[in-house]
Amino acid sequence: MAGADKKGLAAEVREFLSTRRARITPEQAGLPVYGGNRRVAGLRREEVALLAGMSVDYYVRLERGNLSGASDSVLEALAHALRLDEAERTHLYDLARASTPPGRRATVTSSRVRPTILRLLDSMTGVPAFVRNARFDIVAANALGRALYAPVFESPLFAQRGPVNSARFMFLDPASKDFWADWDEGADDSVAFLRTETGRAPHDKALTDLIGELTTRSDAFAARWARHDVRFHRSGVKNLHHPLVGALALPYEAMDLPSDPGLRLNFYTPEPDSPERAALALLASWTTTGTVVPSGTD
Repeated sequence: MAGADKKGLAAEVREFLSTRRARITPEQAGLPVYGGNRRVAGLRREEVALLAGMSVDYYVRLERGNLSGASDSVLEALAHALRLDEAERTHLYDLARASTPPGRRATVTSSRVRPTILRLLDSMTGVPAFVRNARFDIVAANALGRALYAPVFESPLFAQRGPVNSARFMFLDPASKDFWADWDEGADDSVAFLRTETGRAPHDKALTDLIGELTTRSDAFAARWARHDVRFHRSGVKNLHHPLVGALALPYEAMDLPSDPGLRLNFYTPEPDSPERAALALLASWTTTGTVVPSGTD
């Protein structure tokens, strides 16, 4: 691992563990509190070590960014002590794997969509659907998906530069706050997903470049990035405001494509006989058929 990569990874580990430690109080951890003058937010390092059943020196080494060689039992003890959820626990394991020589190389994030997936998108005529990679590049969309995400596809951000990227749209185009009714929640989710991806693919230069761009150009992104939150993004409800059909509350699913590392199929499935179903039917009547592969994808 190159020196700069190693230093950056150590900083990522250090900030992740320290921010997780800072959010837990001794009372929450079931520890006695002696005296009223605590100089740190949350748990002290020695308290985490006690909860994890390891020496203080060893925990300090871990929090300084040295997860190299940490066993699964150590990582499990640490996850338990810091009360990590599923996404955070996975992130910890990803960071540990990347820290251990010879180091896990970058997981390739594809931008190419196989013909079978394109045909699948084409067949999904009744629901908006698109495929994106782990950097939020939209690499293919069916006609209804493109119509639903028209504000993203038509953003001036992508007029002379591809690919269409929903994270860039969210943080760099003011129109995103009109399109996403729950902008703050969507922004939190997007940043947390990107943080998760940095653990899975710490050597992905395109991902690093995207994060660097958004950090320098968007204060909203930079503030969220500093939290070191991680999150899975699998299902839920998106509240959108489409310029033609108005407010939409759309249940969504996001599914990884096992044969295409880094690619996810996203689709929206409104309830039968709901206003959203009627709105999408109206939108579909105004669209042309055919899957769209955005320009600018490689």
